[in-house]
Amino acid sequence: MSAAFAQTGNNTDAKKTLQYLQGSGVYEEGVMTFLHGLKDSIWTHFDLFITDAKALAAIFMIIYFAIRSYEMMVGDKRMEIMPLLRPFGLAMVILWWGAFVKMVAFPTDLVANQTEQMFESEQNTVNDLRFNRANLMLAVANSLYTFQAQTEVAEKESNTWYGQAWDAVTSTVKQGIADVVSPLLELKNRLTVGMQLLFTQLLELLGIWILRIAVYIVFMIQIIYSSILIILGPFAVAVSILPAFRDSFSTWIARFISVNLYSGIAYLIMYLCGLMQEYALESEISKYQELVGQNGTSANLEKMAWFASNGILSFGTVIIVFIIGAICMFTVPSISTWIISTSGVSSASSNFGRGAATVVGVVRRASGSFI
Repeated sequence: MSAAFAQTGNNTDAKKTLQYLQGSGVYEEGVMTFLHGLKDSIWTHFDLFITDAKALAAIFMIIYFAIRSYEMMVGDKRMEIMPLLRPFGLAMVILWWGAFVKMVAFPTDLVANQTEQMFESEQNTVNDLRFNRANLMLAVANSLYTFQAQTEVAEKESNTWYGQAWDAVTSTVKQGIADVVSPLLELKNRLTVGMQLLFTQLLELLGIWILRIAVYIVFMIQIIYSSILIILGPFAVAVSILPAFRDSFSTWIARFISVNLYSGIAYLIMYLCGLMQEYALESEISKYQELVGQNGTSANLEKMAWFASNGILSFGTVIIVFIIGAICMFTVPSISTWIISTSGVSSASSNFGRGAATVVGVVRRASGSFI
């Protein structure tokens, strides 16, 4: 990548080179488009098990009405109309499953569309800054190569001059020539930039791909979870007809909304990470401009030498921001559960466990006091 940048002669070619090597944006547009298409494609198979769910719902309705009829016959329950209408309502949900899923997903889709627009507007700014920074890095690389060539020429000329001076002058003059030539040779060694540029670009490419992989994983998890919930959801509705599994339908709704919020929350986090990327890019651009000037044509030799001696030709801010963004992306599932709680069953189990432990403790203390 460094060689490609160094050989590029204008900003247009540098932009094309960056797009080819790192993509047109921080996140690959092709992959994001593929993920959107994959979600829409899988969601079209919502009716895969509708027929089986209908048959199961019919069986459970017969069982439910039989239980209710027996309870009213023996006098345990009074005649109530609304509980008897609930199975019919659940059956209608199964019959109109596609429309029902779209209705439940509508609010989360609104959130996702709004946050996606915020993200895209910020990414346009970030991408412009990326290309500006790439041009300044190109100017830095070209300046370093120029200074390196100049020091090589100075070294060759000094060797010739040094050989002639060896035969013609005393050792005192020899020492004076060495004092002049040594800084040039030292500068040449410090401006050996080939491996530094390669290492720098590899680090940046690694950072941006860590961020991309984190984003793609979150969207893939959202697609997989939502697809499973949609395809197998009719069974949850059918089972909820039975009193023992009454909460399965409401649990399914909570989980489906929570999973569907992944997209909106992910775009919001990507927007916030975009603000951090904008700050990091502007910070590094200002530092590069101190090295090579506003237009990249007036390089500061002293600062360039110190910068080249740091080991990598980057200030590291952008790389760190990429890694921070990747870490933040993995908080999407937990943030979603803060908004729509899906821990009803686990909370009930934990409360039951704490209650049982309390009862056991009371019994033990009581038995100890009697003994």
